[in-house]
Amino acid sequence: MAAFVLVHGAWHGGWCWRFVRPFLKQHEVYAPSLTGLGERKHLAGPDIDLDTHIGDIVSILEMEDLRDVVLVGHSYGGMVITGAADRAHERIQRLVYLDAFVPENGKCLLDYAVPERAARMREEGEKGGSVTPPPLSLWGLTKQEHIDFVKPREVRHPYRTMCQPIKISNPQALKRLPKTFVYCSSPATGSFDQFAAKYRNDPAWKFFELETGHDAMILMPERVAQILQP
Repeated sequence: MAAFVLVHGAWHGGWCWRFVRPFLKQHEVYAPSLTGLGERKHLAGPDIDLDTHIGDIVSILEMEDLRDVVLVGHSYGGMVITGAADRAHERIQRLVYLDAFVPENGKCLLDYAVPERAARMREEGEKGGSVTPPPLSLWGLTKQEHIDFVKPREVRHPYRTMCQPIKISNPQALKRLPKTFVYCSSPATGSFDQFAAKYRNDPAWKFFELETGHDAMILMPERVAQILQP
């Protein structure tokens, strides 16, 4: 039986998978919060970078001795799962990018973000070392119940995770792993259209389009869980 490791995006925490987990209850599921985020927000600091977060996930794989892992990354989490799979590819069964960045070697998150949004994050991050969350409407969250769930839980995101380029040392092993891309198109954030266009008709990828907002694990949890399961 596959184990699921669910990696959240920027400003979020493991809490964002709360509504997906019941639909995966027959599986072993891990939904950690990355350093400085979620319930680990007290560890926030300017030295946290992409390598820190990749190390978070690799450590879970190793300490729990997980094998045949379905490694899922939402949004910024795509940067993290790419790095973790590069370091621990022998433990991974499949990679799932849920409206997420799929980085190439030497690229950082800001290389892929919508330019004006990237400029805002860079300006704020270089001044203060972290970046404030954007409006919840960008995530497609408009219902009061969703806003009440997410707003008090989002925290500032460490900037160095956004500007540090990823280092991929084992590209062939990474290439061989089965991959799925899930595109959230209504409303689209703008940052992930490029990946949807690239992988929609790529026979090496499974591709799904959900007519929902970016935080699909909150907006459409049952459907997300269906896609995650083999």
